[in-house]
This record gives sequence, C-alpha cells and structure tokens, in this order.
Amino acid sequence: MTPPVVLTIAGSDSGGGAGIQADLKTFAALGVYGTSVVTAITAQNTLGVTAIHPVPVEIVAAQLDAVLADFPVAAVKVGMIGDRAVAEMLVERGAQLPNLVVDPVLVATSGARLAAAAFVAPLLAYKSILTPNRQEAAALTGSPCETAEEMISAAVRLAAGGPRAVVVTGSELAVDVLHCDGETSVLRGEPVETTNNHGSGCTFSSAVAVRLALGDDVRSAVLAAKKYVAAALAGGRSWRLGAGPGPLNHFA
Repeated sequence: MTPPVVLTIAGSDSGGGAGIQADLKTFAALGVYGTSVVTAITAQNTLGVTAIHPVPVEIVAAQLDAVLADFPVAAVKVGMIGDRAVAEMLVERGAQLPNLVVDPVLVATSGARLAAAAFVAPLLAYKSILTPNRQEAAALTGSPCETAEEMISAAVRLAAGGPRAVVVTGSELAVDVLHCDGETSVLRGEPVETTNNHGSGCTFSSAVAVRLALGDDVRSAVLAAKKYVAAALAGGRSWRLGAGPGPLNHFA
C-alpha cells in the first residue's frame, strides 16, 4: 500500500534533534512518506545554536516546486522560516499546501533566537493549524502565557486572526490548549520527567500533520500527536546524547 505523503518546510538541525531531521523521523515512525524543503541551515547541538544561514527564497521556492510537481502531498508542516519573504511566498502558494500546520519556531530549546515574530507574521492569518508553545504565543500576542488561563487567552486571540485552529502547547506542563470551531479545550496529560526534550515542538506539529494526512479531524489529530510526543519523551529520557537537552526517541 502506498503511504500518504507529508511535506516539511523547515530549518535543518545539525544535531538531528529538531527541525527537518525531527520531522522526517516523526513521519517515518508514524507510517507516512516524508518530503522536505529546507528554509535555513543551522549549526547547532544540544548546547545551542552557533550559526544560522537562511536559504534564499528562490531556492526554497524551487525545492517546493520540485516536490509538488511530483508527489501527491496530503499535508504540510511549516517550521522555522528563514525570512519574511519565505512566509509571503508560502501564503501565495497556500492553495497548493493542504492540511497546513504552522509551528512558529522563534526560539530553540537552548534559548537561541531562531526568528523574529515578524518573519512568521504573514502565515498567522492563513487557514492553518497554528501550534506555538507558551513562549512563542507570548511573543506573538505580546502578553504573558504561563498559566492555563493565559494560554486560553492567547489561543483565542491568535485564532481571531484567521487560523483554522490554534494549539498552544504547554511543553513540560503537559497541558495544551486547543481552540477550534469556536470552542476552547484544555488538554491535560501526564508530565514526563526528562531533560531530553529538544525538538518536542517540531515533533508535535509534524505528528499533527501526519494525522491530518491520514484523515483525522483537528481535535483527533492533536490528541494523537500529544500521545505520540509523550511516548517519544518517555522513550528517550534515559538517553545520554550531548551535554545539553537531548533529543526524543521518535521510534519508541
């Protein structure tokens, strides 16, 4: 049986824990065929990001054209954006990007700033599933986003801008807030005690895209992705890879 095709448009993580690398691992683990468009090259490991080289928008567009011309893409995940021109190009081609999931990657797990909020601004109003973490939601709304109540407020405010749905992820709290079809839900899970959480946001958004490609509705896709990330965190918590926050076990 031919698997569904899912596309990731994101930055490369030389440490393999986040970005394109985490996305493709997630796709493979969940049984779909992964394709990719690289928006930026980063030099990073578990300790941090030491260099970032954005890919010119013309090359990003050429990669996208090559994939779409030959593969029946069923869902698309967008992660790190190299510059605003890339976001604008993606909005222009939105009709070619089904089941779009946008993870507005602004800051790495290590704390390194990967993009300004202005870079992703053109994508915020697009009819996508928006999946910021608490820190990114705070940056995008200009308001604190630490408590469940503040996460709810951020999700509602972001949803008012036009996305199909918004999921504000609580990361280590295992509390996520979903706003979809005018309704807001607080999704609670069991926290996983681990320092190996590098790439958890990338993995979550990729898993949502996979489940959408397989036919899930938004809420079911989000719940399935939440469960998958928890298993990946638990599966990698005993790993000792690098001196900083380590990666997840995507194949746990």
